[in-house]
Amino acid sequence: MQPLSNKTAKLSDSVIRRMTRISLDCGAINLSQGFPDFDPPKALMDRLAQVAYEGPHQYSPTWGNKNYRDALCKKQTQFLGIPLDSDDNILATCGSTEAMMAALMAITNPGDKIVLFSPFFENYAAQSLLLSTESIYIPLTPPSYDFDPNQLEDAFKQGAKAMILCNPSNPSGKVFTYDELKTIADLAIKYDVYVITDEVYEHIVYEPNKYTYMAALPGMWERTICCSSLSKTYSITGWRLGYVVACKEIVDRCKKMHDFLTVCAPSPLQEAAIAGLSQPLSYYDELRDHYTHMKQIFTDGLRNLNINFTDPQGAYFVMVDISEFSHGDDVQFCEDLAHKVGVGAVPGSSFFKEDVRHLARFHFAKKDETLYAALDRLSSIREKMK
Repeated sequence: MQPLSNKTAKLSDSVIRRMTRISLDCGAINLSQGFPDFDPPKALMDRLAQVAYEGPHQYSPTWGNKNYRDALCKKQTQFLGIPLDSDDNILATCGSTEAMMAALMAITNPGDKIVLFSPFFENYAAQSLLLSTESIYIPLTPPSYDFDPNQLEDAFKQGAKAMILCNPSNPSGKVFTYDELKTIADLAIKYDVYVITDEVYEHIVYEPNKYTYMAALPGMWERTICCSSLSKTYSITGWRLGYVVACKEIVDRCKKMHDFLTVCAPSPLQEAAIAGLSQPLSYYDELRDHYTHMKQIFTDGLRNLNINFTDPQGAYFVMVDISEFSHGDDVQFCEDLAHKVGVGAVPGSSFFKEDVRHLARFHFAKKDETLYAALDRLSSIREKMK
């Protein structure tokens, strides 16, 4: 038999989704894979029920239904502060994962160098491998997750074609300041580097932190590819609705990739999602307040249990220091935590290029009762994880 692909042989399964399977198998409360256990906004569910009978049920235009792109264009123009055209600047994709892949395929060639901050969302490294690009990692140093601009410039000097920036960061919860983003932007302009932004948590930012869009910085619109989704903003991770926002030249290239990757995003879900995109601005304030409430429950609980962690500035993840319990093996710790304590988490080493084994990622996008139940189980961690 002919050998199978060398690229796929180097890929492992997703550690995050593996921990979800383990959590399901042993009945653990799943704080590993980041999806909520509460409903989307009622307006979306009501509209989805109507669409089930009214349609559309067939292929949408490849780039997305026109009314969906118009609604998305109006919403993102308001937040980005840049006048967008729904035909030229918007592409509807199957989740932000496909948006990122289409963006990378649109601008890179095999052998190109891609700069990543470490820790990073696990998909980025896999995408780089599949596209035969070379990753250059710049450390974000815990617990503040700051970066050294000199190290970043050194990476750009190596001839980087692009940089991937997740803001707010998964897994660290870091929200990059305006000054940090300006530093990145100035270097990107100086060394002619594209910046692909993963912005799925753009509306989950905790006070007093402020969100800044990279594309809105001087000189960055033409070299920034904004990738995001509706998953986290409207609690519809299973709908798989993502998008690319960029200048026309880049979006045209992304459209070609998308056409042959997935043809189109789910047509009926695009129609139903317009009800979410049409929410008033107060919705996003309420979303922030809701997540602030959940964060408060979980982080207060960790403090009461004397478990060390880094308080996130955005997104809905907490990086917990497990040194007291893990004995240097974060993978075994997370498996034992699921089986012995009944709580699912993700080993921190799956997010770092460096040899970091004293951290685990938990998420708190859960109902109050789910969080309190998880904290109750974690109260026995010292007894059960000896």
